[in-house]
Amino acid sequence: MARPKKFRRVEFFPEATYFVPWGKPKCEIDEIVLNVEELEAMRLKDIHELNQEECAEKMQVSRQTFQNIIDSARKKVVSALIEGKAIRISGGHYTTSMCKYKCLDCSTVYEIKYKQDRFTCPACGSEKVLCSKKADFCIKWCKGED
Repeated sequence: MARPKKFRRVEFFPEATYFVPWGKPKCEIDEIVLNVEELEAMRLKDIHELNQEECAEKMQVSRQTFQNIIDSARKKVVSALIEGKAIRISGGHYTTSMCKYKCLDCSTVYEIKYKQDRFTCPACGSEKVLCSKKADFCIKWCKGED
């Protein structure tokens, strides 16, 4: 049996989440989905110029996992640029300290794990959960409207 996938720590959420090549008819544009953690990996490595070990530590994954994430991200971006595809930043397997959820039944406050804790409380299983911060990005990212 395979080991469960570990959630990746993300500290940045972009305002713009869709990029389209100029001058190409919309009906001819294919789309590539770049996961939130893939964007985070490129941000840490290419913008902040951290080394692989520092990036992996920030994302709370192994160095090999970080390398796999950034390889996938770069391949997607290059493919979109060369083949004239749109890039949509969406989804993934991540957690963040920027947004915390609160259970209305048991009052537990917890960090959201995107794929798993958006709809049910990890402590009691209740579906009565909501974002406790109500930050601007929560509407889009925590509720899954990305």
